[in-house]
Amino acid sequence: MSFISLLQAAAGSGSMLMSVLPFGLIILIFYFFIIRPQNKKQKETEKMLNALKKGDKVITVGGIHGVVSSTKEKTVIVKVDDNTKIEFSRNAIASVVVDKVEKEAKSAKDDKKADKTEETPVAEATTETPTEENK
Repeated sequence: MSFISLLQAAAGSGSMLMSVLPFGLIILIFYFFIIRPQNKKQKETEKMLNALKKGDKVITVGGIHGVVSSTKEKTVIVKVDDNTKIEFSRNAIASVVVDKVEKEAKSAKDDKKADKTEETPVAEATTETPTEENK
């Protein structure tokens, strides 16, 4: 009798593994497709907010476009018009606008760095076959 109960226990643990495995896979999929990208985006946003400086063109969460006139620890003063300045929380800044000229200059810089880092191909040594002039 005890042998039969051992077989049933072994079969039960195998079925338990098969019932837990799909939940583990679902958690793994959630991590790689939802949690991890969200954490990366949050870090990029924090980095962008910490790098705000005077003269940056920004867009707020509410859709207001302006230029940063000064920054404080937790707030940013954005110049919206010639005589209009509005103070926003740093978290209210949705994005920093990059002009095409700045973008092209940055891509040109990256291209120069890439050219420097690429190694020049080494010429392959060729064996010369004796010709009538070399003999």
